[in-house]
Amino acid sequence: MNLVESVPRSPKIKMTGLLMVCRMIDKARAYNSNTLGEYIFPCPLDTIILDFLNTNHKEFAYQTQNLSDNKMASWIKEKCLCWSKDDKERINKKILDRKPETLESLNRFNIIRNNINPIAKNITTWVELIELEESQTLPKIK
Repeated sequence: MNLVESVPRSPKIKMTGLLMVCRMIDKARAYNSNTLGEYIFPCPLDTIILDFLNTNHKEFAYQTQNLSDNKMASWIKEKCLCWSKDDKERINKKILDRKPETLESLNRFNIIRNNINPIAKNITTWVELIELEESQTLPKIK
């Protein structure tokens, strides 16, 4: 995966019931091949999933070197054996609801959003900003 030339999958695509995983696989593969470009791996949203899976970004990236998406799904299922569907939904909600938590991150968030679309004030979460930035969904303008 070369993220200098393309974008990773949407954070809203689920694998084994979890958001972000497909995107993380894309970023991990780019991390392995030194083609992350301006993407961050692991980013704070990735860390939520990594903690949930009781792993770290190096182990996750290592697994993506040798495993297809289907085999990654099996590996993730094994890591989730102790978690319920409700636990997964709680983590998904945490990801979808994640907003800037400090004044510094809010300022950075607003600069990025305003550079893309200054009237998109309804974009308030990191996932919404990712999708706006990568043009995977069009924002609803209020």
